[in-house]
Amino acid sequence: MAAKLSYGTGRRKSAIARVWIKPGEGKITINDKDFKDFLGRPVLEILVKSPLVALGMEDRFDVVAKTRGGGISGAAGAVRLGISRALLEEDETLRQPLRAGGFLTRDPRVKERKKYGRKKARRGFQFVKR
Repeated sequence: MAAKLSYGTGRRKSAIARVWIKPGEGKITINDKDFKDFLGRPVLEILVKSPLVALGMEDRFDVVAKTRGGGISGAAGAVRLGISRALLEEDETLRQPLRAGGFLTRDPRVKERKKYGRKKARRGFQFVKR
């Protein structure tokens, strides 16, 4: 019999991550690459592992994630939320510690759209006096 897979979807900025966790030794894979190779920055590596570290489960689950859209930072945040939701599907009693750590809250900040008559979302064009 195959090991039970738990699934969670994570979103951040314009990135979407589909995350599966299964019992294992703590291997994390994002888009078929080791997460350290995919992310490239130690800060993002810590961010992705944070829900597992907070619960003391770093070496109890293997994580497989597929991300689309956005950049590396957005993908890292999306994977973090996906891991948290998958852990919740695995064990409902983890809701309180995950909620207390802020791991179940989707970060609502997204890039503001550019407006007409402006150079970017809010910045106007440079004014020339003479």
